Amino acid sequence: MATTWEYATIPLLIHNTKAVLDQWGADGWELVQVVPGPDSANLVAYLKRPSGA
Repeated sequence: MATTWEYATIPLLIHNTKAVLDQWGADGWELVQVVPGPDSANLVAYLKRPSGA
């Protein structure tokens, strides 16, 4: 049976990146990618975790 995933996108503040990612990781989320945000001044993180986690 294939794993099904749920996804989240979150804004990352440069001064608080580690704390934010640590918290999401503690909740079972895995970081997939970080990309520039729409205004290119901020970052956006894409995360995933198995559905029902």
